[in-house]
Amino acid sequence: MIATLPLAVLGITWQVLVDAIGLGAVYALMAVGIGLVFGVLRLVNFAYGQLIMAGAYALAFASQWDWPLWAAIIFCFAVVIALSMAMDRAVFRPLRTQSPAVMLVATFAVAFLLQSVALLAFGPLGKPASSLGYLNRPVTIGSVDIRKITILAIVVAAVCLVAVVLLLERTRVGLHMRAAAMDFRTARLLGVRANRVIGSAVLVSALLAAAVSVILTVQNPLVTPDFALRDTIIVLAGVVVGGMNRLLSATLGGFAIGFVSGLLGGALPTDQSQYLPSFVFGLVILVLLIRPAGLFAKGGTQVERV
Repeated sequence: MIATLPLAVLGITWQVLVDAIGLGAVYALMAVGIGLVFGVLRLVNFAYGQLIMAGAYALAFASQWDWPLWAAIIFCFAVVIALSMAMDRAVFRPLRTQSPAVMLVATFAVAFLLQSVALLAFGPLGKPASSLGYLNRPVTIGSVDIRKITILAIVVAAVCLVAVVLLLERTRVGLHMRAAAMDFRTARLLGVRANRVIGSAVLVSALLAAAVSVILTVQNPLVTPDFALRDTIIVLAGVVVGGMNRLLSATLGGFAIGFVSGLLGGALPTDQSQYLPSFVFGLVILVLLIRPAGLFAKGGTQVERV
């Protein structure tokens, strides 16, 4: 009873707390995908949300065609991976020797191009993805209704984070990724194959994007051309707040901004929920004023400027 008092004073219930942890887990997954590509390529991929959107559309069409669940998920992963590899081969690889500013603008262009293509091809009204709806049903524990997808999101996030850490720490490709993240040019001189390392980072990032597609589509079954766009912007802010130069700090930043967004969204009255982005990005500005290198970055970490 006493333990719940501070939460009650802030207008936060255990239900809100559980939902905030679930949202933080999803944002942490997105942050890992974004942080991997940034670590190797020094590229902030603003088109990451469009990869998630493509996977969501794949699930929507699979639902429309009455495909079984396993086939729909495989189709989602295949679409996201193919689009991610095509994006790397057609856009990022030719611009790899250019300045970070050029690559940043290129990701903006790709993001809005894919969004426009989805708008022209599928229309603005969206497509429903109803085949995964049962995962949105709650499981009651005490007085708290925990949606199955929230439990799944937390489990998937934990498993994926452990798998990525093992990949980076225990495999040859992971060693090359870490070397490339520290000093890409020197790593190439020492024999690291650039295309292989970048391709591996892009592939892992695409796998994480596909997993996020499944989770977000269950939570928001109406897929529109701007699907996951707002989430991507918030996660990018979280990655910056956490510290972009280390994958762990970027992941913690993604979880933190998702958790805070969930708490504020639950604490704010319904008629004031439109102010949530203002509160979130106000906190982002405050954190960056206090710790420009990132909230979870090491003290000596330098801020990288574009």
